[in-house]
Amino acid sequence: MSTSPWIIVGLGNPGEQYEATRHNVGQMVIDELAKRHNVKLSTHKSRTDIAAYKLGVGVDAFSVILSKSKSYMNESGGPIKALANFYSVEPQQVIVLHDELDIPFAAIRSKIAGGDNGHNGLKSLTSAFGTAEYYRVRLGIGRPMGQQDPADFVLKQFSKEEKKDLGEFLDRGADVVESLISKGLDFTQSRFNG
Repeated sequence: MSTSPWIIVGLGNPGEQYEATRHNVGQMVIDELAKRHNVKLSTHKSRTDIAAYKLGVGVDAFSVILSKSKSYMNESGGPIKALANFYSVEPQQVIVLHDELDIPFAAIRSKIAGGDNGHNGLKSLTSAFGTAEYYRVRLGIGRPMGQQDPADFVLKQFSKEEKKDLGEFLDRGADVVESLISKGLDFTQSRFNG
């Protein structure tokens, strides 16, 4: 068992105008985890906001560091790599939460490694780490209806209909992260990859 902490990264853009947008759903799950464990994120020198807690009890507890990059989505790799270096964490101990157009709203799939599927946040991380061998929790936001450009769609807030289920979706996102850490990928996929 590794003694280095798990770093949980919520991808998104900084600033109030992006806070509640689909592109920031990864950061919303980070907020959910922070609330769940009663911790507050604060500024770290790696240009990230972080909060630490223990998952589990006693000697078997896992150290967890929640993080949000303070840079824009397409530049998230640098700060996250700096944070991983600071804690001597290998990419295989990093879980990245990100929005995913190719799965329906509120569906969640987890995996390790793979391509970036045109996602600039993942592209930046893979480039900074020099490997794609990190965990991803893919948070489904679905595709826009009609002719709407996906680039505009991801920067809009969730619809009124979606907002009704958003709380439960974020809660499940937080469950998936904690399951990955404590139970591993196979168990998590069979339980949550709906």
